[in-house]
Amino acid sequence: MAKAEKKETKKEVKKDAKKSKNDALKAADLRTKTPDQLKEQLLGFKKEAFNLRFQQRTGEISNPSRIRVVRRSIAKIKTILNEIKNKEAANA
Repeated sequence: MAKAEKKETKKEVKKDAKKSKNDALKAADLRTKTPDQLKEQLLGFKKEAFNLRFQQRTGEISNPSRIRVVRRSIAKIKTILNEIKNKEAANA
């Protein structure tokens, strides 16, 4: 691979990393959603995490930092769902 091609590939990876940071979920945005919407989004992220793990093991992953973003997104959604659950339990 030529130097120019390597530089282009590195630039693409950096752009993907910047995109993934911008794709990160905000807790305030999640709190406006219903529990059903959150569960649906959680399922999507779990599927993505599964696919990313396979890509990592086979060496096909193009943006390894996406794994971290997805894991943290799953954690945020689970946290919000637990907050909602605890509020409902306290009100009942």
